Amino acid sequence: MKILVTGGAGFIGSNVVDAYVEMGHDCIVVDNLYSGKWENLNPRAEFYLMDIRSDEFQRLVEKKRPHVINHHAAQISVPESVRDPRFDASVNIDGFLNVLEAARRNSVQKIIFISSGGAIYGEAKEYPTSEAYNPVPLSPYAIAKAVSEDYLRFYDHEYGLDYTVLRYANIYGPRQIPHGEAGVVAIFMDRLLNGKKCTIYHYEDDAEGMIRDYCFVGDVVEANILALNKGSRGRFNIGTGIETKTLWLYRAIFDVMDERLGLDKDLMEPEFAQARPGDLKKSCLNVKLAEKELGWKARHNLREGLMKTLDWRLEKE
Repeated sequence: MKILVTGGAGFIGSNVVDAYVEMGHDCIVVDNLYSGKWENLNPRAEFYLMDIRSDEFQRLVEKKRPHVINHHAAQISVPESVRDPRFDASVNIDGFLNVLEAARRNSVQKIIFISSGGAIYGEAKEYPTSEAYNPVPLSPYAIAKAVSEDYLRFYDHEYGLDYTVLRYANIYGPRQIPHGEAGVVAIFMDRLLNGKKCTIYHYEDDAEGMIRDYCFVGDVVEANILALNKGSRGRFNIGTGIETKTLWLYRAIFDVMDERLGLDKDLMEPEFAQARPGDLKKSCLNVKLAEKELGWKARHNLREGLMKTLDWRLEKE
């Protein structure tokens, strides 16, 4: 199968490309390296340095005629989307429309769209939140993801373009950069490796920080593999269904790193700051539909995932 992966030099996208290549698929990577990195590129994939918003992208799809487009390219930060909603919309809405138009014009069979279960539902009354809950996005980033899902429905209705939506929880693991909301694992590990204090963002009614659902990238890769042939016209939460407060996450990271490296005990207690604009109080996903329809379930617990992430970080040093 010929698969074009946008954002295939990024944290999650590059891990997905590696798996597709190992399966024997013909992979094309498009990335402008705004947040992606050269070192993440799989040497067996065909790479094009370009922006998904460009006419050049249209010409590439016309030339290569992929069977599937896996769309990971995005502006990834909730706080940045609040600060500059026009840029967020330019990448996450206009850029995706350019991808959809290229797919429509060139008989692409399917789009795998990466949405955000960690942001799209807002402060959901159903908790853990299932796909049946009507999204109430509370940031420009989340709004863009919700609108993009609506565009997929339109392109399916009007042109018969098949799709599968994967609504990610907060993903962490090897190659993660310390940006975006889910970048907290990389941020904490970076600071601890450099002997610096970490900051827990929280609301006044809970000093232990916001609640999130943290899912290891290796498990997410499996969902992208299954989505090649399953989940037609479906939307699926991809997470663990387990809530983790930021302070709990920090302590888990500290413990794993302390066991391996012997950290300065002065770093054991983090600093605290008020939540930022766009930060949700809690987010945790009901993942039963993915298990039923895709045959997918997260396999790594938090400690296992953090240990694998730390192993990768130390190999880089």
